[in-house]
Amino acid sequence: MTRFLTAIRRRFVPRRNTSYSAYRTGRKVLKRLSWVLIAVGFMVLSASRLSAQSGTTYRDGPRLTCASDDGNRHYCAADTRYGVRMVNQRSDAPCRQGYSWGYDRRGIWVDRGCRADFIVRIPAYAPGPGYPPGGPPPPVNNVITCSSQNGGRQFCPANTRYGVRLVRQRSDAPCRSGYSWGFDQRGIWVDRGCRADFALGR
Repeated sequence: MTRFLTAIRRRFVPRRNTSYSAYRTGRKVLKRLSWVLIAVGFMVLSASRLSAQSGTTYRDGPRLTCASDDGNRHYCAADTRYGVRMVNQRSDAPCRQGYSWGYDRRGIWVDRGCRADFIVRIPAYAPGPGYPPGGPPPPVNNVITCSSQNGGRQFCPANTRYGVRLVRQRSDAPCRSGYSWGFDQRGIWVDRGCRADFALGR
């Protein structure tokens, strides 16, 4: 940077044996160029800092911090086959599943300034769009977890012959029967960001 400014000074600032007006003009040009270079350098450093703070910023086993400090969508690589749970919001911007965070087969995504801690679950239940992919272990105590990933409707095959009841809501989005979850003869459906544990049988 110093060499660059020196070269500019030699180019634009006349020697003192030239006219005084030309010397003053050269000094003004150099001063303006210096401010422009400082501003550009500041913007580059700021952009680099934001980029470095976005994405995965911390990882410890199944727990990781994923950040959208620049307000854009970022992916944090993770094994999401068995589900993901947000455990601590760190940003002032809201972190709501399906709105500013979610997950798919590629990992966890954050958006709109969300920065939070997440835990990757192991294991969960299986197959169907609302379940993580993989082989299905049997439901624990007839309780399964069904998730509306990315805010869309998902279906979790289950034996609903004896009824279904919601026993624990896991999402920030509301889980209300007939609105964001329900069941039929095929299984349980969830929608609008609902993620919850459901007991088979009343």
